[in-house]
Amino acid sequence: MATLRLTIAFWDYDRVRPLIDGTITPDGIELTPIISRPSETFFRMLRHQEFEVSELSFSNYTMLRARGDDSFMAIPVFPSRLFRHSCIYVNTNAGINEPKDLIGRRVGVPEYSMTAAVFARGLLLHEYGVEPETIEWFSGTQDGLQRPSRIDFELPGVTLRRMPLEQDMGPMLERGEIDAIISPNAPRALARPQSQVRRLFTDYRRAEQDYFARTGIFPIMHTIVLRKDVYEKHPWAAASLFDAFVKAKAWAYAQLMETDALKLTLPWVVAEMEETRRIMGDDFWPYGIEPNRVSLEALPRYLHEQHLAPRVPAIEELFAPNAVAPTA
Repeated sequence: MATLRLTIAFWDYDRVRPLIDGTITPDGIELTPIISRPSETFFRMLRHQEFEVSELSFSNYTMLRARGDDSFMAIPVFPSRLFRHSCIYVNTNAGINEPKDLIGRRVGVPEYSMTAAVFARGLLLHEYGVEPETIEWFSGTQDGLQRPSRIDFELPGVTLRRMPLEQDMGPMLERGEIDAIISPNAPRALARPQSQVRRLFTDYRRAEQDYFARTGIFPIMHTIVLRKDVYEKHPWAAASLFDAFVKAKAWAYAQLMETDALKLTLPWVVAEMEETRRIMGDDFWPYGIEPNRVSLEALPRYLHEQHLAPRVPAIEELFAPNAVAPTA
């Protein structure tokens, strides 16, 4: 069988680096990596389908699938995951001391349909009773980072004000023109002395660990997709790519546990690994469907509740059937 050559776009994560430098290669595939920031990658893939394989917003992908759009086929590889208690920032003068204080407030978000915001709204609703309809939402530029709309949607019953790209929500939060921001990017003002901006959950690590212990959810932000024409012509490539990503993640785990000389510039990286495994298990960043079913089922439900998806698709609809679990 001739080697299949594919472009692949993703961010420079430790868990994909062996695929970038060729330490690990998918069987039968030669990859041409394109390294770009996720927001840029998503826009280029969703609006122009520029790449044959790509990292993609899990929420945007699920929205398309729920609409019957099969432009992409995902494999259950999740290069980006993050608990989202830490991504809710408030103005210190707004009187927001607990999640319910967000009701009736003005809250910014770089892009309303981005996965980080969907998961944050989901935990606010299910953990604290804060309904998205009770908030006045703003979307647009944050601290100079522009995120042009990458997928179209309507929001019945929700107030969303899309601001011009030149209007920046970062300074607006600092000045109190909006009360809070939900964003994967920490506002620049957070790091300033005597800042008027702080996190809603000050001890977010404890809050996130408690959330995981109670719910079993480790939020999934991004997945890996093949463009429809590539998958239909080469369906075997899904399984080959999946296995390569699994091997690359195992490589990254090994680097984190290297004690001969630390490979990361973090003094207690080994202690952090041991503590994380104590709380979340040996494979705390699993790929595949079954180890992630609780987290995978949460997002489609949140999308439907938030009027971003017309239905709740079954998890098996979202992923290539020949690439759902590690072969080894």
